Amino acid sequence: MEYHVIDVFTDKLFGGNPAGVCLMEKLDGRESWLPDSILQNIAAENNLSETAFLLKQEDGSYRLRWFTPAIEVDLCGHATMASAFVLFNGAEKPAREINFHTMSGLLTVRRCPEITKQGDLLEMNLPAMPVVECPMYSVIESALGVRPVAVYKGIDFLVLLDDEETLLRVAPDFTALKRLKEEAGLNHDMFGVIITATGSDCDFVSRYFAPNAGIDEDPVTGRAHCALTPFWSEKLNKKVMSAKQLSTRGGILHCEDCGDRVKLSGNAIRYLQGHIEL
Repeated sequence: MEYHVIDVFTDKLFGGNPAGVCLMEKLDGRESWLPDSILQNIAAENNLSETAFLLKQEDGSYRLRWFTPAIEVDLCGHATMASAFVLFNGAEKPAREINFHTMSGLLTVRRCPEITKQGDLLEMNLPAMPVVECPMYSVIESALGVRPVAVYKGIDFLVLLDDEETLLRVAPDFTALKRLKEEAGLNHDMFGVIITATGSDCDFVSRYFAPNAGIDEDPVTGRAHCALTPFWSEKLNKKVMSAKQLSTRGGILHCEDCGDRVKLSGNAIRYLQGHIEL
């Protein structure tokens, strides 16, 4: 199986968020999925925050699935961009746009005509994930070690903090943070905790934690920006914004609020290309 590792939301190796991309091969003369247990084992073996699996369809689009080392997830932005990067630089080199059929519906990635200081941009069109204010769950404050300004809930939890300095100071107790599932009455592990604040040299900054899904801290998270983009668009009264995710690796995103959709743009660079032997 052809396998790539792509660093996403960066133009430099060892920055951004690395995603695994696996291109499914034909079995018995036809293209089909391997058993879910094999896909999960591959993702666990890769031990990246997400591994994407692609299967080309007759109409030229692709089926796309994402697995963390622990579970299959319903949306992953950086692994979607990584998948498009692999295709744009390989099997779909002439294409300007690629369509992906996923658990979150149809997602598209296109080559942007704009060239930035960081090089070529890829733009994802993803569903917006708005949040609403929710109770100040006690486990959030104790696990993060800081008092939030407010807490919001959608697909993930969004925790608003005072400023960028406070956000950088957070050192989560991940064992405690896992208990949010019980306190909030959730019956699944496909949720994360976004912490965010206004940025010192960009519109907003964030970090993302998903210990229940097998990811303590994700380096740069497209999914989180599906919530952050409409959230900050309303607060700042801006449709187009710049964002940074302040993990150790760090990442830069260009965000646009389009109502029920968001557009996230960024750079990507290949780290590894090879084959998985099964």
